[in-house]
Amino acid sequence: MKRFEGKVGIVTGAGSGIGKATLIRFVREGGSGIAVDISQERLDQLVKELAAEGLQTKTIAGDLTFNSTIDAIVEMAGPKIDVLINNAGIMDEFVPLDELDDEMWDRVISVNLTSVMKLSRAVIRKMLVTGGGAIVTTSSGAAFKSGIAGTAYTSSKHGVNGLVKSISTIYGSRGIRSNAVAPGGTKTNIMDMSKPIKGATTLQALGANMANASRTAEPEEVAACILFLASDDASNVNGVIMASDSGWTAK
Repeated sequence: MKRFEGKVGIVTGAGSGIGKATLIRFVREGGSGIAVDISQERLDQLVKELAAEGLQTKTIAGDLTFNSTIDAIVEMAGPKIDVLINNAGIMDEFVPLDELDDEMWDRVISVNLTSVMKLSRAVIRKMLVTGGGAIVTTSSGAAFKSGIAGTAYTSSKHGVNGLVKSISTIYGSRGIRSNAVAPGGTKTNIMDMSKPIKGATTLQALGANMANASRTAEPEEVAACILFLASDDASNVNGVIMASDSGWTAK
């Protein structure tokens, strides 16, 4: 399929996991991609993998919490942006509120919510001029219930859902669709498994729900949902938070 032929798309967190799978498929389907990640090394590897298929993408390495990174992304995209995939995010080590320090709270909210707002705002300003587009944001099963992560991450993803729905309501009539995909367990590097998890008390409290988790998904499975929502196949879908978790949040 060539659903994105002639379209420009930005994918954040594109150096690994869900973002990488999304960017690769977007380019395979004819799109002109802009891959954003905090790691230049991961982006270099992505470029090599695409080149092996005769494909290419533009890249930007930077921290999305910096306004300069947001500005650089929008400038690289050029006058027209058709698709924005807000995928970059970080975890909170399952830290409960009584152990949560301001530094971790500020960082998680800044990456998972504030940077999504800022990049979406910048892209929407262009989409309003050029006739619209599609924004898809990676939410989480933690946005449906509280039994999946720590306080900061759970709060950030509930905020993401509100932002996604607000955009859909305010800008839907002006040609901008805003939706989200909420993955369950997925093979990504959002957590550094070489480090001990701090929130032992949180994990104890979440034990029953975590034990009820469905299978771990491949990044490509979540990417398929994201790109459906980004494509014209979903032209009548707006303001939806689509779970992609093998039924975990339905239990």
